[in-house]
Amino acid sequence: MIGISKLYCRTVEPSDALRYGRDSKKLPSHLLQFSKDKKPVVVWNVTQRCNLRCVHCYAHSKDMEYKNELTTEEGKALIDDLAEFGCPVILFSGGEPLMRKDLPELAGYARSKGIRAVISTNGTMITEEMAKKLKDIGLSYVGISLDGMRETNDKFRGIEGSFDKALQGLHNCQKEGIKVGLRFTINRHNVHDIPAIFDLMERENVPRICFYHLVYSGRGSEMVNEDLSLEESRKTVDLLMDKTRELHAKGFKAEVLTVDNHCDGPYIYMRLLKEDPERAAEVLELLNMNRGNSTGIGFGCISWDGSVHPDQFWRHYSFGNIRERKFSEIWRDASDKLMAGLKDRKPLIKENADRCAKCKWFDICNGNFRVRAEAIYGNTWADDPACYLSKEEIGYDEF
Repeated sequence: MIGISKLYCRTVEPSDALRYGRDSKKLPSHLLQFSKDKKPVVVWNVTQRCNLRCVHCYAHSKDMEYKNELTTEEGKALIDDLAEFGCPVILFSGGEPLMRKDLPELAGYARSKGIRAVISTNGTMITEEMAKKLKDIGLSYVGISLDGMRETNDKFRGIEGSFDKALQGLHNCQKEGIKVGLRFTINRHNVHDIPAIFDLMERENVPRICFYHLVYSGRGSEMVNEDLSLEESRKTVDLLMDKTRELHAKGFKAEVLTVDNHCDGPYIYMRLLKEDPERAAEVLELLNMNRGNSTGIGFGCISWDGSVHPDQFWRHYSFGNIRERKFSEIWRDASDKLMAGLKDRKPLIKENADRCAKCKWFDICNGNFRVRAEAIYGNTWADDPACYLSKEEIGYDEF
């Protein structure tokens, strides 16, 4: 994640992370990306079932019964292992996690073990009763996916009325005092709605939003041609910075982040070099703490059937299954070539890539998103095709 509000609008200073010793168990959620130990934040896709039909779903979810999901007891054993391993956060996702009846029980169990519990949902199933349950659990955060305003969102979700139901779910969370934010996956068909989404945040008092760059996985693999061009990506990140600054100037200190494209970090830094060199130096320090893409290091995924993946977009590759070995054992096993490569990717990228191999921002970006390189070039260690920095900006011509 790249925090636009953190970096561009000064909501986080280098000293904020340093005073916690940068230990992931001690850091508050908004500083976790700056931890030095990088214990994995785990996305657990508790079910593949979903009540919507999103066109970009990485899990190929449908509204049907799926077999072989982890049982409640298997889930609690997994949570015990994650707690002992020191994982700071479990993000319960799907499919639609609220279609799993024991979701409140599992999330509550995670909380009882000292793990921060977060839910990623489409929001349409958060009734007043469910919001009360989620409040009682003590969730850290509920992230609701909106991929545009009403017409755009409902088209992406495949079900008319999804926008209104999601907004009602947001209101139900707010009524119970649960921190709730938005998730938005950027593509050519919804980028025009971004200004209206910022207006909605201000109007509805939504304190946080994550803008996801498109990843070509699951049904999203069919949307390669719907992704922004490199120039459009640059303009969109500029728009996000401008709109975030406007909100902050009004006194609405919303947290705005981008996800799945770590060249956003150097891009923000280079813009600040022109606008505020003193702040740019502080941002560079924060980016060095962040250390870029953390797939297979500080971020992992577990599927509904117990399979362990580098992240939720890499479902075609499994390191093993928690029914056979504990997650903590699988995660530390560097005998798997992909696991070892992700944990020490620089030599492999230097051998296989062109732009990434010559990029002066490598240690800040960590080679960006490897599964996107694999999707386009068939080579995990090739250049990330979504990097929009120019040759001059990455220092290519210095070699």
